[in-house]
Amino acid sequence: MILTSKSNPIIKTVKSLADKKFRQSLNLYVVEGVKSVEECLLAGCKIDKIICTEKWQDRFQNPVVVSDEVFKTVSTEKTPQGVLAVVQIPQPELKAPSGDCLLLDCLQDPGNLGTVIRTANAAGYEDIYLINCTDPFSPKAVRASMGGIFRVNLYRADRAEIFKFLSGVPLICADMNGEDVFKFSPPEKFCLCIGNEGNGISDEVSARADFTVKIPMRATCESLNAAVSAGIAMYALKNHK
Repeated sequence: MILTSKSNPIIKTVKSLADKKFRQSLNLYVVEGVKSVEECLLAGCKIDKIICTEKWQDRFQNPVVVSDEVFKTVSTEKTPQGVLAVVQIPQPELKAPSGDCLLLDCLQDPGNLGTVIRTANAAGYEDIYLINCTDPFSPKAVRASMGGIFRVNLYRADRAEIFKFLSGVPLICADMNGEDVFKFSPPEKFCLCIGNEGNGISDEVSARADFTVKIPMRATCESLNAAVSAGIAMYALKNHK
């Protein structure tokens, strides 16, 4: 059976997940695109349902098949491929990091957040702590993570709670007034902190910093994009151990 009604309850639910309020209340988010959905399945994420057009119905197990027109109404892509998954938002119990980790302090751009998650997965930072960040499960953040969001642990809590679990883990803050990250020798285990796009590291987090590092730049460049800075720092610190 092919769903052709845009007012079908399943379709209404999927459309509602574009809104953070409904993602939180239903504890669900959307992954879109053939490759992304397949990676999501491969990573063992808890899939609520897969929705696809007739073209893809044999590629996935027990999908909800919809017309092309209906799919366009639930897609957030400019050129929809015709496949999406509704996925349970993981709720990992807050714990101490198993290795080097990231602390993201008030990142507000979903594209930046998703890119940081993507790079963290590539560089081997499995535990990511988020303080007052934008929603990592928004469509734009999920898209920018390129599957990285399925492979890392995201812990969202307030500063006091997070710092309880980071006790004893040296905190390295990325800041323009720090030491050259390419000449810095990090401790055996550390937490790299990346601050807000416009305001940098908050005073509360900065006060807890054990080290501060910067990325050297030409005088003609005022700053780097937060996600780019995070990526450079992640690899520089890993390579200088």
